[in-house]
Amino acid sequence: MSFSNLGLSDKVLAAVAASGYTTPTPIQEQAIPHVLARRDVLGIAQTGTGKTAAFVLPMLTMLEKGRARARMPRTLILEPTRELAAQVKEQFDKYGAGQKLTVALLIGGVSFGDQDVKLTRGVDVLIATPGRLLDHTERGGLLLTGVELLVIDEADRMLDMGFIPDIERVCKLVPFTRQTLFFTATMPPEIRRITETFLHNPEKIEVSKPASTAVTVTQSQVPCGREPHEKRETLRRLIRAATDLKNAIIFCNRKREVALLAKSLQKHGFSVGALHGDMDQSARTAALDQFRKGELPILVASDVAARGLDIPEVSHVFNFDVPHHPDDYVHRVGRTGRAGRLGTAISIVAPSDQKSIAAIEKLIGKEIPHADAGPAGDAEEETERPARSSRRPSESRSRAPRGEDGPREAREPRRPRRGEPRKAPEPSEARETVEVQEPRREPREPRKPRREPRPASVPAPAAHASFGSAPPSRERESASEPADHSHLPAFLLRPVRARG
Repeated sequence: MSFSNLGLSDKVLAAVAASGYTTPTPIQEQAIPHVLARRDVLGIAQTGTGKTAAFVLPMLTMLEKGRARARMPRTLILEPTRELAAQVKEQFDKYGAGQKLTVALLIGGVSFGDQDVKLTRGVDVLIATPGRLLDHTERGGLLLTGVELLVIDEADRMLDMGFIPDIERVCKLVPFTRQTLFFTATMPPEIRRITETFLHNPEKIEVSKPASTAVTVTQSQVPCGREPHEKRETLRRLIRAATDLKNAIIFCNRKREVALLAKSLQKHGFSVGALHGDMDQSARTAALDQFRKGELPILVASDVAARGLDIPEVSHVFNFDVPHHPDDYVHRVGRTGRAGRLGTAISIVAPSDQKSIAAIEKLIGKEIPHADAGPAGDAEEETERPARSSRRPSESRSRAPRGEDGPREAREPRRPRRGEPRKAPEPSEARETVEVQEPRREPREPRKPRREPRPASVPAPAAHASFGSAPPSRERESASEPADHSHLPAFLLRPVRARG
């Protein structure tokens, strides 16, 4: 079947023929007629199968009739990342060159003023990321009540990035009678719930089973050690051993690891670029352009480059870090082997990645074969990992072995215990014991009594004549004051008679 049998307009067919395409892909062949028939479509296909053209071409045909109004776009396309949004705009510019359509791009990193000017003039196609789109609607500069067609692209990536609540808000702002096109590569339960809520009797198009990899990609896994420098050395050996490597994307799980790995490869003589979410938009665009043009043969990237980027001639994909989510592996591998070309995907597996590899093999339904990293390359420089001391901490202590001088008691005289008389040293040992004897302490002065002695003028109290009489108190030490025994019972005050 050719594109002329799908119901596209003459202008769109001319643009497709000028691009060199003659036969549609399976997803395009099945989806385009349903889109032109104003049906909701749920498209499930692996990445690299032409999903973007499956909705761009029929939209261009449908937008030939009608006119855009100020701040009220006619169609809306939601993309998870700035790169994907910019790529879809390039497709509209490519296939809609002969039409007078206005296309606007709402992404982060661009001033609101320039975007407001385009919205005020009126746009036929609005391509946006969810965050920037909601910012414009909350400011009152954008109305979604005129949207006739809503496209949600890379929905599973939206789920991973936490955009599902934003998608639900957008779906409530557009008219209920709109047409919805929903494209995804995997179908997690949350995505299934969204499709059941916001799609009305959709036409389900499943080109391949969810979470499957292309048959044109040769997959393998290479074991390595647990240390970071061992991973970097293994990666360099794999790059040097790949004789058919034209260009490659190296994926890392963290943004910080992307920058560190790019610097390490540059240090070893590789021409490398970096791409991650914290970079400035101009730097991200420049890195992608250089990689597409072949100026940078190697691109170290996070998962921001794993979804939907159309770089057809990527020969190799390296998973420097095995992805934590198995679905991300499918999208990473999909960057190579596109449009019927052959590709290679290699994962560097540390001992801690065994569970992730097992989950990936369960998802794709086959085992990833093991491979060798190739001949040993250069060793990691000492500056990239801390040097380890060969001497144990316990060896730094200066102590003599027990077998040379015997136990400690034999080397030093035992201290006499309290009350034990000191033993005079022998003449032969006098010289040795002089150094270890402690100096004799001076005798301490006698402690002073806690209370001062009685004055000589005050006589000492007489012995108690009766049993139970209380001793004189400190307040009544003078003999002139009689003792007060009123607090004692009477039987204690009786005189005691001594038996004779």
